[in-house]
Amino acid sequence: QEAQVGPKSFEKVKKLGQGDVGKVYLVREITTDRLYALKIYDKKEMIRRKKSKRIITEQEILASVNHPFIVTLYHSFQTEDYLYLCMEYCVGGEFFRALQTRKSKNLPEEDAKFYACEVLAALEYLHMMGFIYRDLKPENILLHQTGHIMLSDFDLSISTTNNRHFKKQSHSISLPGVAIDADWGIGCPVDTKASMSGFRTNSFVGTEEYLAPEVIKSNGHTVAIDWWTFGILLYEMIYGFTPFKGETSNQTFKNILKHDPEFPSNVVHISSTCKSLIKKLLIKQENKRLGSKMGADDVKKHSWFKKVNWSLLTNQEPPLIP
Repeated sequence: QEAQVGPKSFEKVKKLGQGDVGKVYLVREITTDRLYALKIYDKKEMIRRKKSKRIITEQEILASVNHPFIVTLYHSFQTEDYLYLCMEYCVGGEFFRALQTRKSKNLPEEDAKFYACEVLAALEYLHMMGFIYRDLKPENILLHQTGHIMLSDFDLSISTTNNRHFKKQSHSISLPGVAIDADWGIGCPVDTKASMSGFRTNSFVGTEEYLAPEVIKSNGHTVAIDWWTFGILLYEMIYGFTPFKGETSNQTFKNILKHDPEFPSNVVHISSTCKSLIKKLLIKQENKRLGSKMGADDVKKHSWFKKVNWSLLTNQEPPLIP
């Protein structure tokens, strides 16, 4: 029988970050001395800012996934006023910071390939589980102490199926004025069409430099959105900036909708296969984009990944050890 875990099981070491409805702390579990990242959400703020469904979706997704490149949720519990998610602490922090501290703010192509493979493997798993990630960017990728990556921040993710694989929680979450059934189930945060193929949602989410054309046009979007953001991430890892950033938001949106990515000549030795992959991931029409037909399989078959042994990713030596 697992001992009851609650707020008093941990002592705060330091604050790691803050969002509009919650804070993240590095905490030490008193009985084991183990370090964790503890997200603490204020329930009243969740409701006031209409974030309840998002955050509970994040909890549901984290509770149902188990993958080496996705952050692990160890415990979730609540008090009358707060909701707590106790997660793996990634000592390396945000991948974004690791990129920014490099003089060139970019990575050699082979190093970028290492991280791209791990992100791709995580996306493949999420899609297989029936989730669209929707918010891929370097800030949401954490560096584990081993140097491998972990995707985090699932509050923008959505489930594309009503027959979800969610692990049942033994306790219910109570939010004033929000009806939620006993297994944390909230139905889906967006109305669904119950299958990955043909599933579309219309909400406008993500970071503007990473937004896919179909999101800007409010045409609804499918799992292909994750392959667009994967293309932007790959470009940013290699060039040190995103391909469509304008001086204003409107200019950025215009660039995303109208312009093809340019490959600056000052970053030398970038292979033509790498550029070809980026171009295919950044096709404006989502139904022609690489990954839109056969998903991750399509992407993995691209010649840039030719020599990758997908089953041995966790055994490879990472380029950066925090």
